[in-house]
Amino acid sequence: MKEVLIAALAMLALAGCSATERGATVGGASGAAIGAAVNDDAVEGAVVGGVVGAAAGALIGRASEPGMCIYEDRYGRRYRAEC
Repeated sequence: MKEVLIAALAMLALAGCSATERGATVGGASGAAIGAAVNDDAVEGAVVGGVVGAAAGALIGRASEPGMCIYEDRYGRRYRAEC
């Protein structure tokens, strides 16, 4: 039950993110899990896999929203506009 609640909260947190941020998050988590599973040193594998996965996920997410950037106004509010 605890895992389901954590997963639901994570989904809600990701819902407000751009495709780039979602891609980086999913890529990082997936890369960390795969890196920990395939490397003899689980911690090292998770770190390397997480970094590589986050970078790849951000690039893939960025490609899915061409020409749009996220900006922040002086009040800290984020908005999307053409780059």
